[in-house]
Amino acid sequence: MSDLSRALVDIDRIRQQVAESSEFRGYGPATVAGTGVLAVAAAFAQSRWLPEPVAHHALYLELWIGVAIASIALAAIEMFARTRRIHTCMASAMLRMAIEQFLPALAVGVLLTVALARFVPQSFWMLPALWQILFSLGIFASCRFLPRAMLFVGGWYLVTGLLLFSLAGDRALSPWAMGIPFGVGEVLVSAVLWFGAEKESNDAI
Repeated sequence: MSDLSRALVDIDRIRQQVAESSEFRGYGPATVAGTGVLAVAAAFAQSRWLPEPVAHHALYLELWIGVAIASIALAAIEMFARTRRIHTCMASAMLRMAIEQFLPALAVGVLLTVALARFVPQSFWMLPALWQILFSLGIFASCRFLPRAMLFVGGWYLVTGLLLFSLAGDRALSPWAMGIPFGVGEVLVSAVLWFGAEKESNDAI
């Protein structure tokens, strides 16, 4: 390995170490809050046009998977733009780290959804609870480079997911079993991000 190649490898390693010790600021508070509003809107839509989700599993999945895809797309677009603007030379390392932390929970969520919907339809009611628990795990995994208060948000999703198991059955597919946890949860995420950014700005003065 030439001296130039070795130097480039060392620079990349240092950049990765700095990224791992820095707070990730690629999530935009307004967009995150918007995804919470989207979840509440979807809950209203379900209550109006899908009153019996237990009899229409496919439509239920289309609605909430559509909401998830739209939310991920909105967050990803802003995340890429904010990260390149705020983290500049560390943008690639920060983006890679953020994606790597949340990707396992997302992948397991997709696989569980397919498995329950296709092979264990009698347990379909468990999906909202499992989605929320897996989302909490994704947040917990990301907490090391997010504001410390994000732990409480992860706890919110964990508690709501566990409580849904107590409904056991058709009630767990209620529109508000998704609308309230994700509506409130995403507003909490937005608040934590906003106050974290405010605190950092004040510290810099």
